[in-house]
Amino acid sequence: MFKKLLGIFVAGIYLSIGCANADVVKAPSAYLKWLDNLKDEMQERGISKATIDEAFAKNYYHPRHKVIKKDRHQTEFVLTTSQYLHRVIAPLRVSQGRKKYQQLKRKYPAQVNKVPLPYLISFWGIETNFGTNKGGFSAIEALTLLSYDKRRSEFFKEELYNALKIIDEGHISVAKMESSWAGALGHFQFMPSTLRKYGIDADNDGKINVWNDFNDALYSAANYLSEIGWNPDEPWGKAVSLKWNFDYSLTGRHHTKTVSAWKKAGVEVSGINDEWKGSVIVPEGHRGQAYLIFDNFKIIMHWNKSENYALAVGLLADKIQNKKLSQNLGITYGYKLTKQDVKKIQSFINRQKIAEVDIDGVLGGKTRQAIQKTQKLFKMQADGYPDYRLLENIDNYSRYGYYPPVPIKKLHRGK
Repeated sequence: MFKKLLGIFVAGIYLSIGCANADVVKAPSAYLKWLDNLKDEMQERGISKATIDEAFAKNYYHPRHKVIKKDRHQTEFVLTTSQYLHRVIAPLRVSQGRKKYQQLKRKYPAQVNKVPLPYLISFWGIETNFGTNKGGFSAIEALTLLSYDKRRSEFFKEELYNALKIIDEGHISVAKMESSWAGALGHFQFMPSTLRKYGIDADNDGKINVWNDFNDALYSAANYLSEIGWNPDEPWGKAVSLKWNFDYSLTGRHHTKTVSAWKKAGVEVSGINDEWKGSVIVPEGHRGQAYLIFDNFKIIMHWNKSENYALAVGLLADKIQNKKLSQNLGITYGYKLTKQDVKKIQSFINRQKIAEVDIDGVLGGKTRQAIQKTQKLFKMQADGYPDYRLLENIDNYSRYGYYPPVPIKKLHRGK
């Protein structure tokens, strides 16, 4: 009986070894040569040989690795702002955020390094679901694969250097350096270069541990926001109403006025200092919700360049701090675009020399400004928000060389 059990145990070991190695791919000579050059470069830049040997003891090469798949992944549809906010600011996250706030405000000041605690909790909730999902990838593996990949190799190689430097300085080991697929680290998902520049050893133990020491993570996040310009005297922004005759060509982060001037231009807002300067954005066009945003909104966008992300951080922070605010968001729907739709618009903009924009399928600030100019060409409301009417006008112009008005119809395509 013992021999039989031993045989099963040994067979199980061989099977597990076989399964573990089944996904290992022998690295090609080109990769090995690149890796040798990388190691030499890292050592020349001051990384110790011991850290390099530990970091690259494993074979990370795999042509179909999850990291590369995630980097290549492109969602077919561009999420509308409403869809994004409903996904990110779900009632459960609001509820959890409020509980975390009640717990943490007993331990931490109302402002950590001039940044209000609800904002920090909001970042924490959105980035890692309050520390429950820090990525699950090996940072060195992810950054090595992305450094070898051709798409953004120089950027990721620099982040890899900073990750190795963090290890070399004794803050964490290779094995414990968990990250997102793109190499973002810890509770607040810092890129290694950001962590090295702004990281704080809050408890003075000689290590900046943003994975397992929440003090270090929280104070590092606050230090980063404070250093890049967070203004503790202003909010991120506020939802506002616009009068029927408001000029939507004034919308966008590039147009800045005092609150007093915005009121004269048709913005209906109360409870805000008239002397503050801000911008009006309409993420879903003139039929959607408008927001008056201030400098802190733009500071949030240093963390993530998406307007939707900055809105989510601000709105979640408001809900965390104020229990009177409903956990649910109002339901509105913008027009559902594909990345190909956005690329078609960008191509038209470049072809007609309206502006020069990247044809990347991303609705960034520069593209939205160019869309406003395009909408004026078609005698549309210049709100910078593309919908089916803009696409049909572009099709008509491309086909016939003129742009008859396209009738208004159902705005939401699909769910």
